[in-house]
Amino acid sequence: MSAHRQGATRGSPQLYDEIGVGYAERRQPDPRIARAIAEALGCTADTGGAGTPSVVNVGAGAGSYEPVDCRVCALEISREMIQQRPTGSAPVVQASAGAMPFATGSFAAALAVLTLHHWPDWRQGLTEMRRVAPDRQVLLSWDPEVAGFWLTEDYFPAISEIDRRILPPIRALEEVLGDFRVQPLPIAHDCSDGFLGAYWRRPEAYLDASVRSAISTFGKLEPGDVDAGLQRLRRDLDDGGWRRRYGSLLELPELDLGYRLIVAGPRA
Repeated sequence: MSAHRQGATRGSPQLYDEIGVGYAERRQPDPRIARAIAEALGCTADTGGAGTPSVVNVGAGAGSYEPVDCRVCALEISREMIQQRPTGSAPVVQASAGAMPFATGSFAAALAVLTLHHWPDWRQGLTEMRRVAPDRQVLLSWDPEVAGFWLTEDYFPAISEIDRRILPPIRALEEVLGDFRVQPLPIAHDCSDGFLGAYWRRPEAYLDASVRSAISTFGKLEPGDVDAGLQRLRRDLDDGGWRRRYGSLLELPELDLGYRLIVAGPRA
């Protein structure tokens, strides 16, 4: 294992700082996902005014999906991420999901967007979300039990292996959150948020190093695995192999890749 990966332990500020470079450029909120998150939080325009709900955005990163119609406090461990937050964004506290410096019941809702797999202890993080916002917890996550993404099956199988080790299946969240509802979030073909599955209909995008730099899982792969996968993908795009196998995807407006919106709590 490389010294890079030995030093950057999962969930550490160092790892966040290394994989966070370029997030603000590539990770632009997709309006369809943003709308679903805001509705799940109860942060819509008709709730505006002095009584707007308060939300803590856990693992807030550069500030994507922080609803404008709620009072938001961001929680982020990485200085690199904090420095990429735009001027005028919500106030941010540098701390980890597993040890939030807030009193019990401080917020009406807690939000966590595509961050659960970065936490050293996801159970502790979810427990903290319930403590500081007992009425509602909203998570956008990916279910590792949903298979079928061509990128990870044919080109970067190590991604699936890593994610299945660090990301709990959706059903496992019940042991901490209790009852919750799950909303599938199909990903549009022109998704503006550059997470792993965003380019499912734009395969050439994964050849771009700046695209991969904003996808955290690529930062956890060994360089040899990345190079081998890129070589296979480039070859298949050049000789038409990708289109022969997956050309039917080019006709689809959206695709279910396993992304799920989870809403828990007595007022969910």
